[in-house]
Amino acid sequence: MSADLSNRLAGAPVVPLIGENDAPRAVKTAQALADGGLTVIEVVLRSADAQRGMEAILAETEGLIVGAGTVLTLDQAKSVVASGAQFIVSPGLVDEIALYCLDEGIPFFPGTMTAGEVQRAYALGLREVKFFPASLAGGVPMLKAFSSVFREMRFMPTGGVSAANLSEFLALPSVLACGGSWLTPKDAVASGDYAQITNLASEAVAIARAAR
Repeated sequence: MSADLSNRLAGAPVVPLIGENDAPRAVKTAQALADGGLTVIEVVLRSADAQRGMEAILAETEGLIVGAGTVLTLDQAKSVVASGAQFIVSPGLVDEIALYCLDEGIPFFPGTMTAGEVQRAYALGLREVKFFPASLAGGVPMLKAFSSVFREMRFMPTGGVSAANLSEFLALPSVLACGGSWLTPKDAVASGDYAQITNLASEAVAIARAAR
């Protein structure tokens, strides 16, 4: 993982997800998050034009680290890197994506939810992984169990993380950061209520600082 990304996550260990088909709204959402103190953004490729939104954020904002999430194939990984993605997140562990990212020096956070998947990621050379879906995969107790065995691994729990349980996850030394879509509510994005998004980001930063 790059020093810049590591330092950003140490200061504000929360990665908001943006899943927006409209590029201008994606840019405004990213800026609202940055105004609240969150400058590492994951744009999830769950819609046809999501990658265009990521490209617009990269082109029209400054000071953000922008990655691509929900990357399912090696071709997608290569495409988002060509578009400027600074890290890649996948819902599961795919060896060829992992090896590509390791070869290219691109931070990669594959989804894991079992000991076998974490061990496979470790064997491939990864030391940071996504823990997904966090709430369904055992939450904090499961992460504590993993951390006792995989002592070098760090986790980014995503899926079911919210302001209500963020501090519990971040209290674990093995948690690198938490990802979540609660910071970008669909109704707030659709209505242009970017002040709400900034407030949610500010709240997350405050919770993170108290937990750490």
